[in-house]
Amino acid sequence: MCVAELGAKLSDMYNNAPKDKAIRMIRLFGIRYAAEINQGNYSKEEIMKASGICETYLNELTIGVKLSQYVTPKQL
Repeated sequence: MCVAELGAKLSDMYNNAPKDKAIRMIRLFGIRYAAEINQGNYSKEEIMKASGICETYLNELTIGVKLSQYVTPKQL
């Protein structure tokens, strides 16, 4: 997966989330796609730019990637 594809997935998760859960979706994205981000050695800043989401939420993505070492997302 390339940066543009990751950005599109992040944008989709964020923009289609219920209004009060949008920021949580950034963290969930980080958890779900941490392996791709780390294996591809992709910059989280580049992914945020590709998503079109305000870069002030970069910290939320970073938190999600770090949390991926300790949690797995539930399938709803």
